[in-house]
Amino acid sequence: MKRRLFSTTAIVLAFSATGSFAQTKWDLPAAYPATNFHTENLTQFAKDVDKASGGKLKITVHANASLFKAPEIKRAVQGGQAQIGEVLLVNFENENPIYGADGIPFLATSFAESKKLYEAQKPFLDKKLNAQGMKLLYAVPWPPQGLYVKKEIASVADMRGVKWRAYSPATAKMAELIGAQPVTIQAAEVSQAFATGVVDSMMSSGSTGYDSKIYESVKYWYDTQAWLPKNAVIVNLKAFNALDPATQAAVTKAAADAEARGWS
Repeated sequence: MKRRLFSTTAIVLAFSATGSFAQTKWDLPAAYPATNFHTENLTQFAKDVDKASGGKLKITVHANASLFKAPEIKRAVQGGQAQIGEVLLVNFENENPIYGADGIPFLATSFAESKKLYEAQKPFLDKKLNAQGMKLLYAVPWPPQGLYVKKEIASVADMRGVKWRAYSPATAKMAELIGAQPVTIQAAEVSQAFATGVVDSMMSSGSTGYDSKIYESVKYWYDTQAWLPKNAVIVNLKAFNALDPATQAAVTKAAADAEARGWS
């Protein structure tokens, strides 16, 4: 009787262990609010992966820089602290110019032009990220960038001395060129920074302005449509390669769907 009980228990435990350890869990840090369209797209991507993999891969989205701040996410994915993450490519222009291509003012000022730029940029992004131990899953642009400022301006001279939110090397350089004071502020801190006077102006999208309720602190918006920076979802290569082929295919398919959904 004891021998039969042991055998049955062993089978149950083995089955339980197989079911338990078959599931893989990934953390996906993101820098923007849960209600931002990029984050909503990430959430749908995670749901699609869960469904397509039959629950074998669970991805938890950590919105609003709750797990890592925006500049830290790429390094976290590269080092394996997070298996997957969403980054703003232009943040890393100092590493390699290819990351900053979509932040060059007036190079690509519409979604159609931005898509052409992405198609030209993508092979180089793939190569660079692969060399750093990562894989590009998909990328989605922000709406065109405009100028938020607390006072009315009629010329570049009116921007001199203004405290300017810089979120990338390119925006910091712009501040320098127009005589503004660059202040590094992450997306999660924008609302408080404007409300408390830490910054008076920034170049950003209408989406960021809406998310941060900038209209409560800023009266003027100039729709310059200067560029369309892209968010990229990247995955640690070791983590991706550790998945079985079917789960890899589920991730790749969900990423393609997320990219198409984000652009549309």
